[in-house]
Amino acid sequence: MLFNSISFVIFFPIVVLLYFVFPHRFRWIWLLVSSYYFYMSWNPGYALLLAASTVITYASGLLIDRSNQITDAQKRTRQRKLWVGCSFALNLIILFAFKYFYFAVDSINWMLANMGVSLIEPTFDVLLPVAISFYTFQALSYTMDLYRGEIRVERSLGKYALFVAFFPALLAGPIERSKNLLKQMHEKHEFDYENIKNGLLLMLWGFFIKMVIADRIASSVHRVYGNYERYFGFQLAIATVLFAIQIYCDFAGYSYIAKGAAQTMGFSLVDNFKQPYFSASIREFWSRWHISLSTWFRDYLYIPLGGSRCSRLKKYRNTMITFLVSGLWHGASWNFVVWGFIHGSYQIVGDISLPLRTKLYNMLKINTKSGLFKIGQVSVTFALVCFAWIFFRAPTLLDALNIIERIFLNFGFANIFDRFLYGMQYFGLNQSNAAAAGVSILILFIVDQLQTRMDARETLARRNIVIRWAVYYALVFAVILLGVFGFGVSNEFLYFQF
Repeated sequence: MLFNSISFVIFFPIVVLLYFVFPHRFRWIWLLVSSYYFYMSWNPGYALLLAASTVITYASGLLIDRSNQITDAQKRTRQRKLWVGCSFALNLIILFAFKYFYFAVDSINWMLANMGVSLIEPTFDVLLPVAISFYTFQALSYTMDLYRGEIRVERSLGKYALFVAFFPALLAGPIERSKNLLKQMHEKHEFDYENIKNGLLLMLWGFFIKMVIADRIASSVHRVYGNYERYFGFQLAIATVLFAIQIYCDFAGYSYIAKGAAQTMGFSLVDNFKQPYFSASIREFWSRWHISLSTWFRDYLYIPLGGSRCSRLKKYRNTMITFLVSGLWHGASWNFVVWGFIHGSYQIVGDISLPLRTKLYNMLKINTKSGLFKIGQVSVTFALVCFAWIFFRAPTLLDALNIIERIFLNFGFANIFDRFLYGMQYFGLNQSNAAAAGVSILILFIVDQLQTRMDARETLARRNIVIRWAVYYALVFAVILLGVFGFGVSNEFLYFQF
């Protein structure tokens, strides 16, 4: 069931209405049933894997808690490590089997072929379950937090299952921590007009940037990247910038809808995006992009590896391992591994070159606090991020390399003016759709700029009733006229495949 589907438009109000109708002690049951129904609408068999991950981490939590009662310190430590290790091993085996099996086989076959050895042929087909990476990481965070003593054990299997399967965040995050969301499963949430209003407004904004912006420019990106041999480098560069906007609007749109849907029922989900394309460095970008995943890798991989509290060489090793694993998390393909390697390299090169850059700025007497310098930093960061997005979007690693080659060696300077005379038709958009995309992106830019200084919803709430409702109606009609009926294309959210 997609957020941007008629099924969800029917499903969501029913869930919220009955949630507040039912007595408090039964509400978690209703949400659990609704969440599993929501997930099973994709494929009923997927629910077995969701339940398996839930039971494994729930049981490991009870065993870790029991181990804490052991008086012998060595035995207690050994038992705790055993159960947390079993939890991680079983969950990661399931994740590997359903997400990375064919990637591993293909990689082994490639190496065997180069050695003249016969290839491995799998005898069964594996279908990637929706959202397996998201709920697996969310469940594992509970195990690790309990192991570290940061939370108390959850003894209610039902409420723990709801924490793992909570439908607003189930398919594409944010990846919640038990410290935030699990405790909310025990709280009593009263009907609150402000929560309903702010939640629906946030959902509306998510629908706008997903259906009006992301879905509209997705066809252009697909057209160019699917036939990149027919395009000059400057057109490929434009398509790459459009993809940067598409993936941001698509994924941030999902996160806003999820956060808004949860807020209508009184739940609070963490922020997953904070205007990432206004970042002045790659390090800052990763503190603003997919925040729930970035902090997950920081807390459960980077810091356990040693983090930055070690030699510089080991720090760079830890950084690169973290980004390589992050790349692999995004997809079972070498494209994503290279994408992670590039971002890891950005971080390392940026850290190594910092003293040299600082010395250069001082020598040239550059005012690093000026607005012009900040614009330059943001522009360079955005260009670096877009370059890495090529590997993320291209169908294969070879395609990505070919696209980069065309951008740098066949840019088509002599054809820029001639091609622009025909406008966006080369990208599959007529004048009206190109205008709708341009105006919508401008609105996104303005709202994101506003969000860097204040909360847009609070600002809107302080305006008079005419302005407020004019904005509400404008967004609603934009989603209906430009999203549902204006373009005729409703795409799945990109991060569903991860």
